[in-house]
Amino acid sequence: MRVLNNRQEIADSAGTELGVSAWMPIEQDRIDMFADASGDRQWIHVDPERAAEGPFGATVAHGYLTLSMLPFLGAQVYAFAGDLARVNYGLNKVRFITPVRVGSRIRDRVTVLEVRDIAKGQQVTFQHTVEIEGEDTPACVAEAVVLLMDNGGTAG
Repeated sequence: MRVLNNRQEIADSAGTELGVSAWMPIEQDRIDMFADASGDRQWIHVDPERAAEGPFGATVAHGYLTLSMLPFLGAQVYAFAGDLARVNYGLNKVRFITPVRVGSRIRDRVTVLEVRDIAKGQQVTFQHTVEIEGEDTPACVAEAVVLLMDNGGTAG
């Protein structure tokens, strides 16, 4: 776990890989719960028998399920010290490259792409590369933007 202790350390982290999370299994019950929460119950996600005959040979996680794991996996890789307000500002680019088949294990490789000063703090752009154990290509590559605000400032 990499802890970034102050604005200078955060700024200096630009262009560096912060680390890699632990492997996390993606099981059918997690896929089913996400399907219930999102309303996306397409058979490639929730029907193991039909999916076994489908294009991936098994059920696969929703792309957005994979994306939703970034906060959990990223928290294993890095943290910001202190009492900064942290705001998810959005995503610049997301690509779902390789399907995550049920029973696979994923992990998150985190790199700081850019750090910019803003009026109330810093804007940090991370690249999250979600890897699948045993696969040559990642499941997902996403650029996530986080605002770190001093004294509870606003994003604008």
